[in-house]
Amino acid sequence: MNGIIFDLDGTLWDSSQQVVESWNEVLAQQSDVTRRLTMDDMKGFMGLPMDEIGRRCFRGQGLSDKRIHEIMTACEAYENEYIRQHGGILFPQVEEVLQDLSQRYVLAIVSNCQVGYIEAFLEHHRLTDYFADHESFGHTGLQKGENIRLVCKRNHLEQAVYLGDIQGDYDSACRAGVPFIWAEYGFGEVHADVPVIHRFAELPAVAKEIFAGKGNR
Repeated sequence: MNGIIFDLDGTLWDSSQQVVESWNEVLAQQSDVTRRLTMDDMKGFMGLPMDEIGRRCFRGQGLSDKRIHEIMTACEAYENEYIRQHGGILFPQVEEVLQDLSQRYVLAIVSNCQVGYIEAFLEHHRLTDYFADHESFGHTGLQKGENIRLVCKRNHLEQAVYLGDIQGDYDSACRAGVPFIWAEYGFGEVHADVPVIHRFAELPAVAKEIFAGKGNR
């Protein structure tokens, strides 16, 4: 069986506004934190492991690593609940395309997010039935390339491709040894000669070419 593995933020949806809102509600309750997030901050953080986001977010605030971990844990927990209630913005035609692809491929999500975030996405937008698996940095503590390999192995995938929107996603796919497709409509750049989709609706045709041996690495 062949599989398509998806990054989440910038690839399937944009939850930046909702994440900023939820985090700022938590930060406003912390007496030792003056930092508030902006949309530009969050877009710069997208795709990074949560521990790295914490270091970048609170650098220069005079907080210990333990305190940063406490704040991040509170932000993550509230973010999951907020996302579950409010959702995010799905990119155009995501549900229709996923419904079609799920009839022919094993679909999975691998993201550098906390435990519960992928589940909140799936639950709010009622997309759970389209995905056979998902994995996160928060669950395994592993980098994205290792989690991609893990998903491929436990789903017995003969071939797989990873769809993402930033350079780190491409690097992770290379480490996992799977072809990569760049979601150009997302949050970042990819400096490599790889297949590109400008709209999510272009994915089925590009994936088909890759699995037929006609796509580029």
